[in-house]
Amino acid sequence: MVLAAGLGKRMRPLTVSQPKPMVRVAGKPLIDHALDKLADAGIARAVVNLHYLADALEAHVTSRAAPLVAVSDERDRLLETGGGMVKALPLLPDPFFCINSDNIWLDGPRDVFHDLSAAWNAEEMDALLAMVPHRGAHNYRGEGDFRMDARGRLTRRRSGRIAPFIFSGIQLVGHRLLRDAPTGPFSTNILWDRAIDEGRLYGVAFTGQWFEVGTPAAIAPTEAALKES
Repeated sequence: MVLAAGLGKRMRPLTVSQPKPMVRVAGKPLIDHALDKLADAGIARAVVNLHYLADALEAHVTSRAAPLVAVSDERDRLLETGGGMVKALPLLPDPFFCINSDNIWLDGPRDVFHDLSAAWNAEEMDALLAMVPHRGAHNYRGEGDFRMDARGRLTRRRSGRIAPFIFSGIQLVGHRLLRDAPTGPFSTNILWDRAIDEGRLYGVAFTGQWFEVGTPAAIAPTEAALKES
């Protein structure tokens, strides 16, 4: 699943007349960077959720040959990250990859989807997140998101501290994570917190380079770095 239903407020003014996933970076729309990565990994089908300026995004993604895209329509109500996954769940296998549409990455020795698949253990995990160390995170100015123990179990950054890992926007999700989920719009953070309490939220260290592309100011440095890669 590619999460693409947001309003793109941080990307204004570029999103006044186009949805954020259609903003072009390095010669193609942001969402094509994500969908091309899925296709390169051999993933044949994807689900994209839609809300803001949905017609343009739907026409674009459904014209692709690989992966074949089905849409999860949120035109009437934006459901946020957690609610969006719940609505799309009937279209998704167990487990399923879920990725944000505003990140670009260069893989390390293996692509991130293979790394996640190799580490997945349904008996122990509700979700497995690709975690970026600060040295591999570009355009990022935050304090990190998670700490990760030797087994890969995740806990939240402590208040007033810097956490060593940043969530890449790429995860492998078991349907169990979404059990008894709230109705309507809600953040995936609610489900992650429950999984942390149960010791079932895990991570793997991402070994490539990751670019946060959430604002217009991030586009030029991202393009420059990609050109040098």
